[in-house]
Amino acid sequence: MLAASNQLLWSMIGLLLTMGGTFLEAYVTTSPWSWSQYGIHAFSLGVTYQIGGVLLAGCLGGKNAGALSQIAYLVMGLTLLPVFADGGGIGYVKLSQFGYLLGFVPGAWICGFFAFKARPRLETLAFSCFCGLLTVHLCGITYLIISYVFQWKGTENLSLMQAMLKYSALALPGQLAVVCAVVVIAYVLRHLMFY
Repeated sequence: MLAASNQLLWSMIGLLLTMGGTFLEAYVTTSPWSWSQYGIHAFSLGVTYQIGGVLLAGCLGGKNAGALSQIAYLVMGLTLLPVFADGGGIGYVKLSQFGYLLGFVPGAWICGFFAFKARPRLETLAFSCFCGLLTVHLCGITYLIISYVFQWKGTENLSLMQAMLKYSALALPGQLAVVCAVVVIAYVLRHLMFY
């Protein structure tokens, strides 16, 4: 178990990672063995590093630090600080995709819970990140369904299935690639810091 001061530090780091990751698009490059023949080319994954910040906060800080960092992120965004992708403000709660942001809190908590259940190994960290990502998507889809039932703005003239496809299915492959990077980073850092 991490000390309270360490949890506060990791929650602040998680908050900064999530805010910064919101505005950084994730890219991959061509394979290194083809660089000499074809050169180095970068391809967008179609997602940002935001989910990486959420899961890394849980993997490194634990369940409480991860959840606290995401609660702080939501509070900052809902009080008009432009930390969300499209700004901020209380009006975000009426957007159909806000459920994914709400899902960051339980997603980071679940990721941190499983990340500290056993010694840090690649497979346990991967499992914890996958559970956190799944939680974010379940919260997001649930909120999408509720927003369509109450006909809130933000549905963008999409059917419910089109919205689920846009916000979950199409984002998932890129987010899984970000999860792979988070697992490796968390594994290395947890071993370097001996916890």
